[in-house]
Amino acid sequence: MKALRFKGLLQRDGWVNNPLIELDDDGIIKSITADSNISAAEFIDGLVLPAFQNAHSHAFQYAMVGLAEKFTQGTNDDFWAWRETMYKIALTMDPEDLENIAAMLYSEMVRHGYSEVAEFHYVHHDKNGKPYGHLAEFGERLVSAAQRAGIKITLVPMFYQKGGFGIEPQERQRRFISNTIDDYQKLLEASRSVTDKYAHASLGTGIHSLRAVQPKDVIKTLNQRPESMPFHIHVSEQLQEISGAEEYLGARPVQWLLDNSDVNENYHLVHATHLDDKEVNGMAASGANVVLCPTTEGNLGDGIFRLKDYQTLGGKWSIGTDSHISLNPLEELRLLDYGQRLISHERSTFLGNANQDSSMYALEQFIMNGRRAMGKSSENFFEVGKPFDAVVYNAKNPLLAATGDDNLLATLIYSTDSSHVLDTYVDGKSYSHQPDREAIYSNFIATLKKLDIR
Repeated sequence: MKALRFKGLLQRDGWVNNPLIELDDDGIIKSITADSNISAAEFIDGLVLPAFQNAHSHAFQYAMVGLAEKFTQGTNDDFWAWRETMYKIALTMDPEDLENIAAMLYSEMVRHGYSEVAEFHYVHHDKNGKPYGHLAEFGERLVSAAQRAGIKITLVPMFYQKGGFGIEPQERQRRFISNTIDDYQKLLEASRSVTDKYAHASLGTGIHSLRAVQPKDVIKTLNQRPESMPFHIHVSEQLQEISGAEEYLGARPVQWLLDNSDVNENYHLVHATHLDDKEVNGMAASGANVVLCPTTEGNLGDGIFRLKDYQTLGGKWSIGTDSHISLNPLEELRLLDYGQRLISHERSTFLGNANQDSSMYALEQFIMNGRRAMGKSSENFFEVGKPFDAVVYNAKNPLLAATGDDNLLATLIYSTDSSHVLDTYVDGKSYSHQPDREAIYSNFIATLKKLDIR
């Protein structure tokens, strides 16, 4: 048994002051006791939030952060130009390279307060576009990287078949392609064999986007998917995607999904940036979860999701870091909020029920729906019988130290950054004691120098 004491711990009904947390040897919570003064327990002068879930990640893109940000006079750069740079980066990596890049990324996620990641994975084949003998070679490298970094992973191998609506894939997409549903099912089963043999790894399923799989195969794949498994898909990210769907499918992307599948709480629709009124209403009514990636959506110029309309209808959302232009979960929340303020000219973005604090509403959406994106669920932030996954902020921060409980969560969300994180716990294990940190760092630097992309 291990016992930890903190200054405060947040549950959905408010702060627990001076909590004593008792853990078993596997990091499972055995008890939570308020107002404890047991001196034998290790005391940490910190404020404990539930660790965050990163509901959308492309690990290989961490290698290109900053490489598509230089523009010259007269340049007309957009998502589609950025995508070409991404394709070039994807063609450079061997499996070991991806593992070293992902391990560094995942280690940084843990340092910033994430305990879980949903890896939206679509680089499957060798540099010539040929499947490896081990179909899930790259997927296993990602899971191995997560093990090294001490983060839990939901591996979501993507079905990627086409180069666009009705268009054959281009050469730069050759590492992504599963030509048939059977090819994708074989990849999914190979990925299942990987996640089954690793601790703290689970499996999801997904389609890269409606433009990337022919319509009849989208429907067949959705009908074949395990009902309890989280399903992830990019949808309605770009205006060009909307017009392409209307021309090829005869409907906007989200509307086509609503009309052609049983969209439900196990669907995780990434971005959903551009929606009409019917889609907003239909998506909220379906119980689907929107995965928002504010810093990436801002970086790519995607647009701003209709959050205020969606949440008024009871719509659910979570957060991902996507291309990893930022890894600070609180920055994601702030940018999500501020984008809404800029277009609405109002400051009251996060609106839950009538009796709910707006900051608590935002955190609940992030955490509770983020857990669903991993294929998990819970009733509270911390529960007896569940792992102790937590991020601890320094209670000696002057603003936090001077703030009462009623304003403490809002002060944390809106004023703190990664420098205020004392530690992250995943299954009761402290990130500050991560044994492989130096090797992860040195392997990452060596890999990027070898790839010669920076």
